[in-house]
Amino acid sequence: MTDEVFDTVTDGSAAGSLGFWRLTAGFEELLARWSAAGPVAYVEAEYFGGVGEQHAAVWAHGGVVLGPLHVPEGQAFGSAGSPISQALRRLGVVADAATDEFATVGLDRHRSSEGWVA
Repeated sequence: MTDEVFDTVTDGSAAGSLGFWRLTAGFEELLARWSAAGPVAYVEAEYFGGVGEQHAAVWAHGGVVLGPLHVPEGQAFGSAGSPISQALRRLGVVADAATDEFATVGLDRHRSSEGWVA
């Protein structure tokens, strides 16, 4: 989430209850409302030099149906895969045989949020 998107979708409320870095309570409520039309995922990843952590959650029908999932720095992903891959799977993504859901949908194309904007 870029600073511009953050400023647009948040309402100045405090951090939400799910433990994400940039997910405020107001945006959690917005995701819940959007999920009435279909499942919605919110994911965060922070890596530097191959070391980092991930957070993910999925909303459907107005409530959280997966997560919040968190794998902290230095901890290996479990047999279910990374939090982001689990969220994508919940949205219906089927991984290619040679890769995971993250790469299957192309989230590995850019290394930073700014790369997506450009």
